[in-house]
Amino acid sequence: MGLPTPSSSGAPPAPRSLARFAARLAVLLPSLVRSIARHWLALANLLLGLQATLPFLAPYLMHTGHTRSATWLYKIYAPLCHQLPERSFFLFGPQWTYTLPELMQLTGGDVPLRYIGDAALGFKTTVCQRDSATYLAMWLAGLVFIFLRRRLRPLPLKVFALLCLPIAVDGFGQLLALWDSSPFTRITSGALFGLACVWLAFPAIESGMRDLQESPQPDPTP
Repeated sequence: MGLPTPSSSGAPPAPRSLARFAARLAVLLPSLVRSIARHWLALANLLLGLQATLPFLAPYLMHTGHTRSATWLYKIYAPLCHQLPERSFFLFGPQWTYTLPELMQLTGGDVPLRYIGDAALGFKTTVCQRDSATYLAMWLAGLVFIFLRRRLRPLPLKVFALLCLPIAVDGFGQLLALWDSSPFTRITSGALFGLACVWLAFPAIESGMRDLQESPQPDPTP
């Protein structure tokens, strides 16, 4: 007595539509991967641009009365940043930055940790000055990389660590209450960190994506 075949055991055969879908997927996936490899830099710069500019869109929306949309932006960025008002930029007000004593004096009392601002003082960005500088530096570095993608090599790890040192020193010193960082140190350290990240990562990604484009495409037919 022979072993039962799928048909004799009652198991239904695979639908032809599923087989056709699998065959199409085998053809489309390599093309999709190659397309991403060709356009990865444009996609990365698009995402970096959104990340860098949306924090400045929120105060504009607050200023123009679109409070619900602005509130969503503040909530989206909340897990990424402490959003302390005394360490953030303010737009549409008399000053770009405020110290905590200034905010307490101007508001007449304690300032909430995530105070957004008002029409008199302006409205803060969704992230702090350091994060704003980091995101903007990453975006600008990504745009510059468009013209250097064939020549620029990845940043050596020692230089990367050196460029990250200011944000580590200034950030931990502030966290441990050794000193209160200034807008200048926050912006400078954040910008150096953002530049270092892109300089380290983008040339390596470009090399890998170029190898992927130049690799032979597999034949989907058996």
